Amino acid sequence: MIVRSFKDIEGTDRHVKAASGTWESKRIVLAKEKVGFSVHETILYAGTETSMWYANHIEAVVCTKGEAELTDRETGKTYTITPGTMYLLNGHERHTLKVKEDFHCICVFNPPVTGREDHDENGVYPLLTEEV
Repeated sequence: MIVRSFKDIEGTDRHVKAASGTWESKRIVLAKEKVGFSVHETILYAGTETSMWYANHIEAVVCTKGEAELTDRETGKTYTITPGTMYLLNGHERHTLKVKEDFHCICVFNPPVTGREDHDENGVYPLLTEEV
């Protein structure tokens, strides 16, 4: 059994800040836990826009605080995401999140991330693995 809090991982290597400066993520469950998924608490900052494409991962996101506009770049459809709203990128959709108010969310990734990932120039997380 593992018990840890987001507060416990502040300032550690599990607390990742994007090179873009648009978000930070506390990665509480990672690939090294060997459970088949990872769990993160992520904050995207108000007034920012982040384009992403999880070509190598499926991601589920639940908003816990704040507001953002999610655009599916495949269809052009836009959604308002507020607390209690979930979105699932089950088709590897290219998407953009335009943050109106600091956007706090819980994210689950499959396959799990290692904790070292940041978006590349295409908005993709590389598929990194843990040494066995």
